[in-house]
Amino acid sequence: MELVSLTEYLVKELLPDVENISVKEVESENETIIQVLVPNDCMSRVIGKGGYIINSLRTIVQASAYIRKLGRVRINVDSL
Repeated sequence: MELVSLTEYLVKELLPDVENISVKEVESENETIIQVLVPNDCMSRVIGKGGYIINSLRTIVQASAYIRKLGRVRINVDSL
């Protein structure tokens, strides 16, 4: 749950409208999947040009999971 809070905090800092954001954790066999749902018009702010922002978010969350020994983490971003 710590990773969900971290991901939610980072995404909310990127977007102006934070009420329509949903961050959920889905457990899989080998990894944890964090599902981020944002409004369609805000997708470009989360993904960034060339995917640099989402890749940075993934790096931060994966590093946090590695430090806490929580296993593999994957972040999926979809629109509402």
